[in-house]
Amino acid sequence: MNWFKRLFKKTPQWISEEERLQIIEKSSKQVSRGVFFATVIIITSFLPVFMLTGQEGKMFHPIAYTKTFIMIVDALLVLTLAPVLISFFMKGKFKSDRSNPVNRFLERIYEPIIEWVLEWRKTTLAINILALLITIPVLKNMGTEFMPTLDEQSILFMPVTLPDVSNDEIRRILQVQDKIIKQVPEVDKVLGKAGRASTSTDNSPLSMIETMIMLKPKSQWREGLTKDDIIKELDTKLQIPGVVNGWTQPIINRINMLATGIRTDVGIKVYGQNLDTIASVSERVRHALEGTAGVQDLFVEPVTGGKYLNVDINRDALARYGLNVDDVNQTVESAIGGAPVGQTIEGRQRFSINVRLLQDYRNSIDQLNRIPIMSPVFGEVPLSAVASIKFEEGPPMITSENALLRGAVMFNVRGRDLGSTVEEAMEKLNAADGILPQGYFLEWSGQYENLLKGQQTLIWIAPVVLIIIFFSLYFAFHSIREAFLSLITIPFALIGGVYMVYFWGANLSIGVAVGFIALFGIAVETGIVMVIYLNDAMQQLIKEKGNSRETISKADLRKYVIWGGSKRLRPKIMTVCVSLFGLIPILWATGVGTDIMKPIVLPMIGGVFTSSIHILLVTPLIFLMSKEYELRKYGKLETHDAPH
Repeated sequence: MNWFKRLFKKTPQWISEEERLQIIEKSSKQVSRGVFFATVIIITSFLPVFMLTGQEGKMFHPIAYTKTFIMIVDALLVLTLAPVLISFFMKGKFKSDRSNPVNRFLERIYEPIIEWVLEWRKTTLAINILALLITIPVLKNMGTEFMPTLDEQSILFMPVTLPDVSNDEIRRILQVQDKIIKQVPEVDKVLGKAGRASTSTDNSPLSMIETMIMLKPKSQWREGLTKDDIIKELDTKLQIPGVVNGWTQPIINRINMLATGIRTDVGIKVYGQNLDTIASVSERVRHALEGTAGVQDLFVEPVTGGKYLNVDINRDALARYGLNVDDVNQTVESAIGGAPVGQTIEGRQRFSINVRLLQDYRNSIDQLNRIPIMSPVFGEVPLSAVASIKFEEGPPMITSENALLRGAVMFNVRGRDLGSTVEEAMEKLNAADGILPQGYFLEWSGQYENLLKGQQTLIWIAPVVLIIIFFSLYFAFHSIREAFLSLITIPFALIGGVYMVYFWGANLSIGVAVGFIALFGIAVETGIVMVIYLNDAMQQLIKEKGNSRETISKADLRKYVIWGGSKRLRPKIMTVCVSLFGLIPILWATGVGTDIMKPIVLPMIGGVFTSSIHILLVTPLIFLMSKEYELRKYGKLETHDAPH
């Protein structure tokens, strides 16, 4: 259109030094207020990240602090250094935006589209509202998880067997498992241990095996094979009677055990006063959860079934032989546990030398009964003459929390998202009858416990953040209508973010939430810039035709809104492209850490795209409708300058 070209067409001309500095000063003042409040909004949008605690807080606090410090320094440089640099380098003959070929190309595409949008207002708004409404069922049908799974390039195999397993048997099982694991071509190294390590921080029972599986580089794997495929293959080969397999990763396993006391993804803690009843309840819970989609490696933490060697001393026999209890205890302790007989010195290290019976004798009750005890009256007598020895059952390990005994039913989640798996498991437990006797209760723990804590933090802080953003926008424009106009870019940014996460196949997690938080700040910042230029266009209209409904027509409003939307079109598109080009390569990145980064950038990529479309097309439409309303109701336009 001719009027559109005339607005942009200005003959390049030389200006004086004084005029040049005045233009730079005016332009800096025009954007300074928007830049300041955009920085405040972006920092405010990251408040939920600062409020996160625990594992999620430790992971995302560095991102929040880095982003905040960068934005503060960036705002200072824009307000101080940028005008000075502009005054140094922007000299000579000034040209209009339309003289740039890229700008002319963008305007040629943008002009007919914005014309169509302003002509078909109801259709445009209906399309945007419909797209926003569709995101609601899409969002509800998406899976949820606490944190994206980080590929640690290794596997931790944690099978559990019967609590009364012997040393010989657990050693045999460990050797057989390691041999089978090493046969898989993708496995590089295998190292397994059974029982408790030589540290007070490891309370593992003998029945729990921990096997570290180091994998070869992915370039050496069979074609088309994934880590999940390797775990499935190993799990199929390691089906040993009496052993329940468990698969996880070393780092996340330690984090889970330290944070919640549960070594799997999900654990159902059973609290009560009696270990036998806790064991019975745990078995009923396990039976109710069998067959649930996504539930893998389901087992009950053993609280009964441990074997104890009981030495019951006959005090009458002791008196008859002239012995006392200490004589028997010392003999049993030396024969089974070992008695120190000396010390060896190796450099600066000292090692105690203990002597005890061979394992074949310690494992046999008949041999233990024949252990001799020296009687001052009758000489040498067997241990069976003064005590009876037998095996009795008892708890292999007693665990308590909050002054209550505790058992646990544990399982991992594979092939399904964590949230829906736990919800279905809860429904099954609620529908089952007779699981919990009086005085006993269940508590869900593990990754699901962390998921609930993170969700609760985000739910209560999000409305507070939106209110702070709204007031920041109000102070930037001194208008509720203008603040609302910039704020509505947030839900439309949500459209692209939700679709991107959904079609990529990712689950909603704390990482995705952090991505949305970063997206909202970017969307509002871009919206502020658009509103600033639209207001500048209204000021130009008033300057040319006055501020009255008698002098300003709807056609004039429409013409200048298009001009305001097209003004600085190239920098707006460039800002979007910089964000997209900086984020898109992460989608194809590989290596450790990319599993965490992808869920963060997915909503940002999709959201930046849709929010940009909304800001370039829908924001001018809503701005035009609001100005037509002002002109119709008040007889004049309300403009909001951007003073320093």
